[in-house]
Order: sequence, then structure tokens, then C-alpha cells
Amino acid sequence: MSDDIPSAFTQQVDAYLSYALAEQGLAPRTIEAYKRDLDDFARFLRARSTTRPEDVTRAAVTLYLVSLRRRGRSPATVKRRTAAIRSFYHYLLREQVMEQDPTLDLGAPKLPRRLPNVLTVDEVDRLLSAPDPSTPEGLRDRAMLELMYGSGLRVSELVGLNLGDVDPAAELVRCLGKGNKERVVPVGSRAVAALLAYQRRGRPALARRRALQALFISRRGRLTRQACWKLTRAHARRAGISRALTPHVLRHSFATHLLEGGADLRAVQEMLGHASISTTQIYTHVARDRLRAVYAQAHPREGMRIPSRRRGAPPR
Repeated sequence: MSDDIPSAFTQQVDAYLSYALAEQGLAPRTIEAYKRDLDDFARFLRARSTTRPEDVTRAAVTLYLVSLRRRGRSPATVKRRTAAIRSFYHYLLREQVMEQDPTLDLGAPKLPRRLPNVLTVDEVDRLLSAPDPSTPEGLRDRAMLELMYGSGLRVSELVGLNLGDVDPAAELVRCLGKGNKERVVPVGSRAVAALLAYQRRGRPALARRRALQALFISRRGRLTRQACWKLTRAHARRAGISRALTPHVLRHSFATHLLEGGADLRAVQEMLGHASISTTQIYTHVARDRLRAVYAQAHPREGMRIPSRRRGAPPR
């Protein structure tokens, strides 16, 4: 509820979010998350009789972050809220509302390093073969899955594509990534074939008489992120993949399989649209772990038990 947030906070937060959307290019979903985070921060401060952003001290910010941990919030939530508060106060400093930054040198919790969920090549083949190509929806879904695996697109980038963003002849796709950064990535030949089949036989049936610019559509309009998630999970079940599967797993699999095939890390970084090479490096760990597993399973001497030597006996 907004009525329990001090008006001084509401005005400054609204101004900051407008700036972040227009000038910093933050995604609408990030803006919504930051709005919730800063509202929660304002309520916490109001309960302690602080009603203006400029009256906040470093001790108050630290106490808020401690309270989040005590409330059982995950490290990812605490880290995002720290980022929201820090960005908010950087804006207030820029606008000369503040003279000192209460978030200076404020540490955020380190997240546990999680290896991404990755499909095997066989699982990918089964998943991509699951949609029924005799229906318009099946042609669409196969093209959608092939493109996510063939180009490593995020689901938001996929559903944001328009007809002119794919160049089948050059086998390239242009997408708008995080921070409104445009990038051009290759499209595999199988993905191109699936896209052409969808555009020739599937999309016209879904579009009917409407002039839609969106590449991936349903009978009601542009395909949504939520619909893409549901379709991916439905096809995973049809393919006999029992573990939880999201569209992002195809992006993880794209990167890991490229590195396993000998692709250059910098090239993979560029294709994924990662700002930092360190974000891409997580996939090298996955590739190494998978190679170790293959070695342990396949090497003839890896499965042999090492006989124990009697004490004092020389090695053979």
C-alpha cells in the first residue's frame, strides 16, 4: 500500500525511477522490482521515524539489510535491494538532494556460485523434435525452441522480435538485450529452416487477417514471456524430460555446448550479450565438469579399483 509510505520518499522514488527508465535504460521489470524494494525500505524507515530520504544514515541502511536477513530473505533479494538503494542515492547525490552517500562502501552479500542447468545434446534433440509440425502452433514452437537454442536468446529478447529482425539469407538475428543494447547474433541453419517453415505455413494461420509485426504470435497477438515458459515446459514433458525446464536452460545449453565444441570465450560472451567476461566464464566450469563426468564414465582405467598395498611393500 502506497499510503503508508512517506510522501517525501514517494516523490523522490518516482523521480528516480523515471530517470532510471529514460536515461539509464533499465528494463521495465527492473523498474518494477526497484519500486517494490524502495517502498519496502521506506516503510522500514517510517517505522523508525525517518520520513525523508535525505535524513537516512549509513547505520539505517545497514540495519535495514540486517533486518532482511532476519526476515529470511534470500541473498539474491538482499543483493538486489542493496543495488536499488545504492542506485537511488547515487541519483539523489547527482540531483544535489544529498551531500553524503549513506551507501558508500556498503557491501552486498555474495551469492553462492550456482552452476547453470544444462541439457545434454540428446535432450535438446528430443525437446526440439517435440512440437507437432503439422499444426501452426507446432511450427511456431519448433521455430521458437530452435531459435533459443541456436542463438542463445533470452526469452524476453525472443518474444520482442519483429519480422524484420531475422535475416534468413545471412543467418543472423538482431535483438534488443538488457539495457536496450542491440546485438546481432548468428542463427543456425536448422533454426533458419524452422523459422522459414513457420513463416510460410504456421504464422499466416495464426495471424489471420491482422497485420502484426511480431515474429512469434498466438491467435490473440504477440506471444508473451509467460506463454513461452508454459510451452517450453509442456514440450519438455512431451520429450520425456522430467526435470524443471525453463527457456533460460536453452540459453545455458547453447553457451555450454559451444564451449565444449571449442568456441572462443569472447565470442560466446558477445553472442550472449554479457557485459562482463566473468559472467560468461561460469559456462567453462560447466563444460569442465561435464568433460570430467564423460572421462570418468568412458576411460577404461578410471573405473578400475586401485589395489591396496601392504605396509612396507614396494610399489609395482
